Parts: sequence; C-alpha cells; structure tokens
Amino acid sequence: MQYNIEGGSLPVVICNLEVGETLITEGGAMSWMSSNIVMETVGQSVGKALGRLVSGESLFLNKYTATGPNASVAFASSFPGSLIPIQITEGSSMVVQKSGFLASESGVELSTAYKKKISASLFGGEGFFMQKLTGNGTAFIEIDGHAHMQELAPGEVLYINTGYLAMMDSTVTMEVEMVKGVKNIFLGGEGLFNTKVTGPGRVWIQSMPIPQFAQSLSRYIPSKG
Repeated sequence: MQYNIEGGSLPVVICNLEVGETLITEGGAMSWMSSNIVMETVGQSVGKALGRLVSGESLFLNKYTATGPNASVAFASSFPGSLIPIQITEGSSMVVQKSGFLASESGVELSTAYKKKISASLFGGEGFFMQKLTGNGTAFIEIDGHAHMQELAPGEVLYINTGYLAMMDSTVTMEVEMVKGVKNIFLGGEGLFNTKVTGPGRVWIQSMPIPQFAQSLSRYIPSKG
C-alpha cells in the first residue's frame, strides 16, 4: 500500500492498493473509491464483538479490497484536526481514544482496552474504554486539532488536561490525580482532575478535543430557557 495525506486541518488519506490488498475501517469513514474496490461488512469474534458493544462502538467493520490495478480508496477525518499514520508491529501496540481509529491495513487487529483503574475511567476524560491496536501494518489515527507527540523516559511523568490524551504506546501507564490546592480547584478553571501518564513510551496530545469544542460553542447557542 502507498498513501498520501492531504487537506491540512481537514485531512483525508488517499490509499493506493495492489491487487488483493485490503483495508479495514469503522462504518462511514470512506469518502470515495475507484470502481475496482470491493467493500464487505464483516463481524468480529464473539469476545471482540462484546467488547465493542459495551464500549459503544459498532459490532461491524468494513473491508475494502482491491480487485484490479491502480485501485484507490480515500478516508476522511470526521473532525478538523490531524491524521497520524502509525506503524503497528508484533512488538509494539497502541492504545487510542475510542473515536480515534480511522482505518488500517488488514493485518492490524482492533480490540477494546479496558481501564483497570476506576479513577482513570470515571474522571480521566477519555472514557471507560479505549481502543487497542495490535498485529502488523499501518493504521491511521484521527486527532482532534493539532497533534503533539512527546516521548517519555522510563518513570517520567506528564500531566495532561482531561480529554486531551489522544493516543499512547501500550507501555505507558495512565491514572488520574486530583488537582492539589483548594484555590486551584475552585478558582483555577481547569477542573478537578488531571490525567497522569508515566513512561516509557510515546504519548500524543490533541489541542482541541471534541467535547471541549462543543462546550465552547454551547455558550453562543440560544436556549429557550
């Protein structure tokens, strides 16, 4: 597969496939495709399907397979931001925010990552479940707004505002800590909790999470009350 990402802050990835090559996506991601691409909707194993069901994701994925030469298919981001290509290998898996997965080569396996720590699930801003990418191949990840990548050394800690963590290596651990200081809590305007990530590994931070964007707009929307 060869690909090209266009569009700046409204990105789309255009994938050129050899005969027999397949890409997988969530439903609704495809923007356009050539006539020699065949789409098939497929289910997953019972265990993976149940995980996706309780996490609010669709039980099915779409497969796009090239049946002839010069085949191409394009997938567009659902929100202004960035598209990050990530290489998944047998020795490196990624944990991604629930809405982050856009598409991947068929060798990448998509499953649900359950957060073991209740505090991270309830207050971390990333939800009770995230997505885990394993296997082998290239995956394309949606980031809300600008994407900043930072690599953490073993034991190095980074505090991230809730909801701003988009993706991390599976070697990175995550928990939630309450903001220290009464004045900081009630007057700081940054909320009660921060997400604490600890290395080793890479983390990707997004500059404009959709919930924060919607909250910013809500104050300008008239209400009947």
